[in-house]
Amino acid sequence: MLAKDVMTTKVITVLEDTPVEELVRTLLMWRISAVPVVDTNNQLVGMVSEGDLVHRADSGVHEGYSWWLADMIEPEQRAQRYAKARGHLAKDVMSTPVITADEDDSLSKVATMLEEHGIKRVPILRKGKLTGIVSRANLLHGLAASPEPLDETTSPTKSPAPDDRSIRATILSRLHNDVDVSGTINVIVSRGVVDLWGGVETEAARQAIRVAAENTPGVSAVNDHLSVLLPAIRHLLGADKSD
Repeated sequence: MLAKDVMTTKVITVLEDTPVEELVRTLLMWRISAVPVVDTNNQLVGMVSEGDLVHRADSGVHEGYSWWLADMIEPEQRAQRYAKARGHLAKDVMSTPVITADEDDSLSKVATMLEEHGIKRVPILRKGKLTGIVSRANLLHGLAASPEPLDETTSPTKSPAPDDRSIRATILSRLHNDVDVSGTINVIVSRGVVDLWGGVETEAARQAIRVAAENTPGVSAVNDHLSVLLPAIRHLLGADKSD
């Protein structure tokens, strides 16, 4: 499998000038742990994760390191620390540079990136443009659908057939265009078997997604791993959307 076979294609992004308060609401509303930051040309410029916000809340400008270490830190680094701790916009708190992968990179390469850089997700690019996100969970979803080693160099049969990619594209198109559901849903297809992952707000939405997958030509079976949000969480999301 390749990155494009498991990536989440509905990418939630924020602009550089997005206030931190709105950024936090975005993470909560979409139940995501990180969000890409883009400029006005939709070019990826940074990432903001829960970790960035937690470090912001916990850090002081000078309290984070002892006086002797502070003397060794370059002025530019101290300025960056200050901006991250005190800034009010996404561009102040985001992490840069961003580690990215190409949509045609193998899952083994993506997994190696996550491990080597100690990150939990990687933005996926198509001809330099942001087209998806692959998280550790997406990698596990891919393995669950096709429980084989991530290294694809030894056997071409480990990559999905073209029909699988066509099926996935059709299902994603139906979910985005025809089925009125919110949330980040991921679809994995292996040999005509569809695995659905993610969280939805209602049981009716879950059923609609399953039916859309089942009615797609070429699908032989559908495994529904979707979860329905608790009423309290649905209420929180509804409150966020009405503001």
